[in-house]
Amino acid sequence: MTKKIAILGASGYTGAELARIIATHPEMEIVALSGDRKAGMSMGEVFPHLRHLGLPDLVKIEEIDFSAVDLAFCALPHATSQAVIAELPRDLKVVDLSADFRLRDPAEYEKWYGKPHSAVELQKEAVYGLTEFYRDEIRGARLCAGTGCNAAAGQYAIRPLIEAGVIDLDEIVIDLKAGVSGAGRSLKENLLHAELAGGTMPYSAGGKHRHLGEFDQEFSLLAGRPVRIQFTPHLMPFNRGILVDAYVRGEPEAIHAALAARYAEETFLEVLPFGALPSTRSIAGSNFVHVGVIGDRIPGRAVVMVALDNLTKGSSGQAIQNANLMLGLPETAGLMLAPVFP
Repeated sequence: MTKKIAILGASGYTGAELARIIATHPEMEIVALSGDRKAGMSMGEVFPHLRHLGLPDLVKIEEIDFSAVDLAFCALPHATSQAVIAELPRDLKVVDLSADFRLRDPAEYEKWYGKPHSAVELQKEAVYGLTEFYRDEIRGARLCAGTGCNAAAGQYAIRPLIEAGVIDLDEIVIDLKAGVSGAGRSLKENLLHAELAGGTMPYSAGGKHRHLGEFDQEFSLLAGRPVRIQFTPHLMPFNRGILVDAYVRGEPEAIHAALAARYAEETFLEVLPFGALPSTRSIAGSNFVHVGVIGDRIPGRAVVMVALDNLTKGSSGQAIQNANLMLGLPETAGLMLAPVFP
């Protein structure tokens, strides 16, 4: 039976990406779309590339009849999500794409996001949404917290290496390049074409980026001791995509073997032949992740490279993958679209 879907916050980039993917999903139907500031508009007016889909018009959240909805995707801003989700029916399955439920410790949430969490009981209930590592928990979840897109990319590079014990946990450096859509659709001066095109810049450097909370949480849990990494993201003048260069101490061949073994059965994770380099062009618009490993000229060091689409596998595609599990559908349903090239 077709599952009825609502998208809250459908007027943002992740909301549009959800609608684009679900449009060809064999077992999901979008029955409600919310967009507070754009309520009353059609989705085709907000996103002309979706004009042909015949989607419901945007409404305010309070106008949605959730008794007719099987699962809601919450693509709202940070802090807004926790307040909205707290008011939704308790039997409604929810996949949240914001940061509101990613961190298990309320003190850590307050540290990284600057305010106390207002729905601590829900925070305890949420399951972290990195699908390939929390699949069993997600199947039984009512509330799934999607990962940060940067956090997902970095974890795909490092988690299997912690599991296999093939790297020095005190020497992990992640250098990340992110497309501008990761900054959202709000009007921001530094994202104007004249100020962004033709250049690049680091942001939230020096241990200030909020996704470090996820790295700290997940890597330390996995290792059984505190793990702190160095992490610098860079804003790049392209629309979508993330490229990670993770610098680690360990034997390159053993690192490649650990990644290949861990992802051998994963549909969306492709480990390239040793020495091959991934590109954001090769995964654009898809739920696929390409992972590469090269040795360094310094013996005993390696670089792990990961390319994924921040709007798809980093956010909306991951959300649908998790929703498939929560609804008892095939995990890959609706997500096998090939990347767009060129």
